[in-house]
Amino acid sequence: MPKNIKKKIILLFGPTASGKSRLADDIASEINAEIVNADSMQVYKEIKILSARPLKKNKKHHLYGFTSVKKIFSTGSWYKIASKKIKQINKKGKIALVVGGTGLYFKTLTDGFSEIPNVPKRYKNIKINRNFILKNPKIFKGISLNDNQRLQRAYSVYKHTKKPLWYWQKSNKKEFEKSEITKIFLSPPKPETLKRINTRFELMLQQGAIKEVQKFIKKKVNSSHSSNFIIGINEITQFLRKKISLEEVKERVFIRTRQYAKRQHTWQRGQMKDWKGFYDTNYLDLRKKILTYLSKT
Repeated sequence: MPKNIKKKIILLFGPTASGKSRLADDIASEINAEIVNADSMQVYKEIKILSARPLKKNKKHHLYGFTSVKKIFSTGSWYKIASKKIKQINKKGKIALVVGGTGLYFKTLTDGFSEIPNVPKRYKNIKINRNFILKNPKIFKGISLNDNQRLQRAYSVYKHTKKPLWYWQKSNKKEFEKSEITKIFLSPPKPETLKRINTRFELMLQQGAIKEVQKFIKKKVNSSHSSNFIIGINEITQFLRKKISLEEVKERVFIRTRQYAKRQHTWQRGQMKDWKGFYDTNYLDLRKKILTYLSKT
């Protein structure tokens, strides 16, 4: 491990189209690190283009494109595999550079992860009752009323276990000490992010995103699986079925990606107050500043 880098783990969070993959490659080569993916959509082997998975692997990359879109893959699944991989990297005397845009993945590494009992399907299918949520705020403590997915999750856990989700989460088990981790986030200005989002999808189409979706459709993935929610799959599927035009595909993808980036920024502001932020748009300046910061931590 380089003498000027004291920490064993570097976390690099960034919103979609922030340039974090390119930056991670450069940093890894400078500090003798190996990269661990922390993007929930880049884990699927069949979706390389639309998930913006790094196309060229010049360094040691881990947890990219290793599971099938037909398999259920949760935050807990990622945490178990990633924790093991990080320890293996550290054991070799190298730094683990964890990079991605999935906030929950990073939260498990910093806060730990609790084993929440598996909820039977019959409880997962119970439709959430909004009046129940309003009358029982303690059960949904810490969850936004606009976050329907997490509200549904908390509701099903409570129905099954008779205990709120936060009860299980408070028993988090940490695999890594705070002293081992350096936490960094990228936050480019909104106009720059929007510009990159628009340019990137045009490139995805040129690289073969439509053919990628055609192959995905043939897989007949269960509609409940998270791989279905990769931005671009539903929109291109509608195009292939002649329900919308290619221009409508571009517009819808742009809107969804913009909304996703906004959610990532909101997560960063709320959950990463003790992280070091970098806001530069000039790549060389950004790279230099981060390497200088890492050499001092």
